[in-house]
Amino acid sequence: MRLSGLRSTLQDRRTPVPPSAPSTVPSSAPSSVPRQARVPAPGHPSAAPAASASDPLTPQQIALLRASVAAVSPQAGELTVYFYAILFARYPAVRELFPVDLDVQRDRLLRGLLRIVDLVDDPDNLVRFCTHLGRDHRKFGALSGHYPAVGECLLASLERYAGPAWTPELAQIWTTAYGLVAQVMSKAAEDDALLGPAVWYAEITRHVHRGHGIAEITVQPETPYPYLAGQYASMETPWAPRAWRYYSPAHAPRPDGSLTFHVRAVHGGQVSPALVEQAAAGDMVRLGPAQGGMTLDPDSGRPLVCVAGGTGLAPIRALVEHAARTGSERQTNVFVGARTAMQLYGLDDMLRMSQRHHWLSVRAAVSDERIAGLEGTLPQVLAEFGPWYRHEAYLSGPVDMVTQAAYTLLRQGVPQQRIHHDPFDVPALEAALLPRRMAAHLAAG
Repeated sequence: MRLSGLRSTLQDRRTPVPPSAPSTVPSSAPSSVPRQARVPAPGHPSAAPAASASDPLTPQQIALLRASVAAVSPQAGELTVYFYAILFARYPAVRELFPVDLDVQRDRLLRGLLRIVDLVDDPDNLVRFCTHLGRDHRKFGALSGHYPAVGECLLASLERYAGPAWTPELAQIWTTAYGLVAQVMSKAAEDDALLGPAVWYAEITRHVHRGHGIAEITVQPETPYPYLAGQYASMETPWAPRAWRYYSPAHAPRPDGSLTFHVRAVHGGQVSPALVEQAAAGDMVRLGPAQGGMTLDPDSGRPLVCVAGGTGLAPIRALVEHAARTGSERQTNVFVGARTAMQLYGLDDMLRMSQRHHWLSVRAAVSDERIAGLEGTLPQVLAEFGPWYRHEAYLSGPVDMVTQAAYTLLRQGVPQQRIHHDPFDVPALEAALLPRRMAAHLAAG
């Protein structure tokens, strides 16, 4: 879709702030939604949260918060459906902020709640996580006035599905917790607005099919797009408005400002199939701000071990290219994995890079074929060539692979703080699952 079409399809959406008095629920809303929703009075358990960053939760309150999440988890799917139903019924104006298909969005809500609850006793990382969310939500058109509406409907949903476990004390705990989150997110968005735009328009200048449902797509942003090697960007296309997906540039920043992404078409996906099969030079997309902490520490001289599965090779390649440009010459071991030898995407390119740089070693792993020297899953091959306790580790690919590789590295003595990963389904939120999975692995080990 060309520029003129994109401007109307992917326009900057300035959705009105929800009104102080909600509208009547439409007749098409689920029967379980109250016919007339009222804004809760201050002090009511489901009132819009208001809290100060100076109001920490006690250990007992944190325990109650986590217990309430455990109580509603068997009905998590129903809870998110109900949440969005009452949110759109009470505040119809916010519907324009969300994609038509809400399946991914519901999943993101759950993961976000999990992550916040995981971090509720870790204030520094909680603030860091919510700051990233606040900045990223600018691209949706979210405004500070939307947060009370979301909080009101979230607490109403929790109250409905927690049943007898929901008490005035628990309501106040959730009110305080959400108020802190909303405060940090809102402030982060306001600060970020002073530094740069919420989105960048970019034109596709090159589209190359690489087989196995993968395309390399190069875009040229209209204005400079700031990012660091190893970070990722969210992308919105004209074929699926408001549906944002995350892709990582496969290189360090270029002088001309262009970006190349590796995109695999996901069966049944809303965004990637169109990018791979329909997109062409001249089409326009929008990019959200760069995110992710999987970047090289310029002050560290530790050797590197990098593990990449599928198109997760993109950020790993960017890190290697950045290391080559800066002349660091840190010993770097890269492991590239796939199910079959034919699916070892990008291996030849990495091998050519290893021929140019004596400090770079590249190895492949194939899990579903018996090939001498290549057989095994990435975590298996990683364990075989270890130990890695002196290394800085960077992992990118499917969540299960990242989890297993991280577990292998931990068992070999690599500290958690030196294991970097940005899962790419829903990066910041997908990571919510990793601490739980890691704990399960360690307990089983």
